Amino acid sequence: MFELEILSIISAVIVVIVAIILASGIKKVNQYEKGIVERFNAYEKTVDPGLRWVIPFVQRVLRVNLREQVIDVPPQEIITEDNVVVTIDAVIYYQVIDPKRALYEIEDFELAIVKLAQTTLRNIVGEMSLDTCLTSREKINVELRSVLDQATDKWGTKVNRIELQRIDPPADIQLAMHKQKTAEQERRQIRLLATGRKEASAQEKEGVILKAQGDKQSAILKAEGESKAIELVAAAQAAAIKLVSEAANEYFMENAQLNKRLDVIRDTFSQQTKIVVPSSADILNVLGLEGTSVLPIRTPKKTDTEKSEEQGAMK
Repeated sequence: MFELEILSIISAVIVVIVAIILASGIKKVNQYEKGIVERFNAYEKTVDPGLRWVIPFVQRVLRVNLREQVIDVPPQEIITEDNVVVTIDAVIYYQVIDPKRALYEIEDFELAIVKLAQTTLRNIVGEMSLDTCLTSREKINVELRSVLDQATDKWGTKVNRIELQRIDPPADIQLAMHKQKTAEQERRQIRLLATGRKEASAQEKEGVILKAQGDKQSAILKAEGESKAIELVAAAQAAAIKLVSEAANEYFMENAQLNKRLDVIRDTFSQQTKIVVPSSADILNVLGLEGTSVLPIRTPKKTDTEKSEEQGAMK
């Protein structure tokens, strides 16, 4: 009886150990990873994300991260073409595209790419002057990315981009650059101030000219308006005079002529002058003698001699 109990305990222990060993063969590969299965430390296959089972103590799964990763390149001092020491650091963004080559072609990828980036930076910046280096970040980024991308292609990785973080010249050069920039800003400020004053003066002169032109045009328009008004008034007065004259000619001409004749008769009679008028003259009507018998005055007959003398005088 005691032996049976011992055998039962041993069997249970064996079952538990076997279950633990079988459970240890279950491996999980995340969505952003690829699994490399090795059999006795030799590459066997690449597996996709999910739950995978391998034979314990025979196979193992190595997981490779496929997400984009960042490596910080430590600051380093580089001598430029004009013998100025600058401190430069950068960041590298890379991504594994072939898990097998990334695992077996390079031992320490991050260390290798950092050293390669530092060496390439020294080569690129060493051929530039300080001014060119400070203004050519994009050019340095492109050249560095091209070199690293070609070098890391056999490692199953791709360098997506590289960004320079700092390009720091020595402190004394920074101070000189700051003074130079300050002087340039002051000169630019003075130049802008002078330009502004010049433009303000020109605008003021232009305003005076425009005002004078406006006053001149206003005076011309005012004179033209007054002239036009005078012309219109004169034309109205002439039209009125014309109407009055026409009315006078039409309605008062005969009376005016009669008044004139009366004035002549009055002046004539005031001098006790005797006049001889024909019987049909209008003056008889004026004097109220119309219809009365007016004696004609007989004139003596002229002799032939007097007629001859008169004709001779007329010739």
